Amino acid sequence: MECHVYYEGDDDPEKCTARRLEQFDEATLYRTMGQVPYGVVLNPHAERALSPADADEALGTLVALDCSWESAEEAAFRMNGVHRALPFLVAANPVNYGRPFRLTTVEALAAACCILGARERAEELLEPFRWGETFLTLNEEPLRRYSECADSSEVVAVQEEYLADEDAA
Repeated sequence: MECHVYYEGDDDPEKCTARRLEQFDEATLYRTMGQVPYGVVLNPHAERALSPADADEALGTLVALDCSWESAEEAAFRMNGVHRALPFLVAANPVNYGRPFRLTTVEALAAACCILGARERAEELLEPFRWGETFLTLNEEPLRRYSECADSSEVVAVQEEYLADEDAA
């Protein structure tokens, strides 16, 4: 699964997971939105959740936006492709550890790979990060359950269980 990232460059370069992915030849970074190839765009504002049914749409290509959470507004995601939101997952990165939906670029790409049935690719992406394996461990059950869903509506149903558990906690 090819990983492509539209890179805005507004994060701390020392903590930027997209730049590190590029250093390890695990992703291609683009500084112009028009250069980003067509694929499944991971977009938290998308109307549909990513599911295994999107594997055909992905054509082996995942696209992410690397920007700070402060600038991750809907307008920032105007890229060509099939837009899908990731379901409930918990961050393992040191900045947002334990916070739901606050994933780094590499966590988002790895989660998408798991949901689309490419867990080995997810492990490859996370390998350069000392907390990478922790992400897969923290989210082992939801990632497995999402990857077993038939479509977006099933993913949303599973997500609602996790959100109900969060609200009860």
